[in-house]
Amino acid sequence: MKIGFVGLGQMGSAMARNLLTAGHELTVYNRTPGKADALAKDGARIASSPADAAKGVEAVLTMLADDPAVAEVTFGEHGIASGLPAGSAHLSLSTISVALARRLADEHRARRQNYLSTPVFGRPESAEARKLLVVAAGETAAVDRYHLIFEAIGRQTFVAGAEPWQANAVKLCGNFMIGSMMEAFGEAFATMRKAGIDRHLFLDVMNELFGSAVYRNYGGLIANEKFTPAGFRLRLGLKDVRLALEAAEELGSPMPFASVLRDHFISALANGQEQLDWSSVALVAARNAGLESSTKS
Repeated sequence: MKIGFVGLGQMGSAMARNLLTAGHELTVYNRTPGKADALAKDGARIASSPADAAKGVEAVLTMLADDPAVAEVTFGEHGIASGLPAGSAHLSLSTISVALARRLADEHRARRQNYLSTPVFGRPESAEARKLLVVAAGETAAVDRYHLIFEAIGRQTFVAGAEPWQANAVKLCGNFMIGSMMEAFGEAFATMRKAGIDRHLFLDVMNELFGSAVYRNYGGLIANEKFTPAGFRLRLGLKDVRLALEAAEELGSPMPFASVLRDHFISALANGQEQLDWSSVALVAARNAGLESSTKS
């Protein structure tokens, strides 16, 4: 399959490489051109613009940080929408707002192009190992058409519905759940420390109780205060919580704990945690308990 890929950060580079490994013909674009060099050595063509990456392909994938970045490469001058052939699809892997997903769907539909929201769950190491969870939404025929792409980048695909924005709602609420778990660990670990109990013992108990890889992995990061290098920066976590609250407000569904998470992410940023992993939100609970951290932010 001829595929374009826009956005070669940690996640995007890993997914693009897996597409090459699966035998797809790949054209890549990144605002910082040097990030595409390694993929070019393995057979990818480097595009001169997002429109060039979309030229003549069956699908173009975007993996970018936020709404403004996705909007710029799609609607901007020399954007994806201007280069994508009619009948081909834009697959957005990014965590974006439900409002932007609707705008993307409308714009591509007007150009006789397809649009699918296909956000993923997983950190960079999961992307490298092809163990991401893909959540797809859009027209059934389009979802079915691109199953080989989903198989090349992830271990399982879930179809959220016929409206693309529904996949983004799943991703935002999923990230809310992960953020809530990290907040819970932060509060529990702070209490354990004040009780004189080893955080790692508590983590062992929780791992046996829940049997969850997410609990094990994030719990380990928080117990060890291993917040660098950041697999997912804290500011992006704040962005996702805000987007979840926006979606909930639109749908008339209160999410009071999401408001707590938002405020704790803001507190973390105010205390210099800009470059740390989003799991470092646990340091807010430690500070509130009067505990010092071994992490210097």
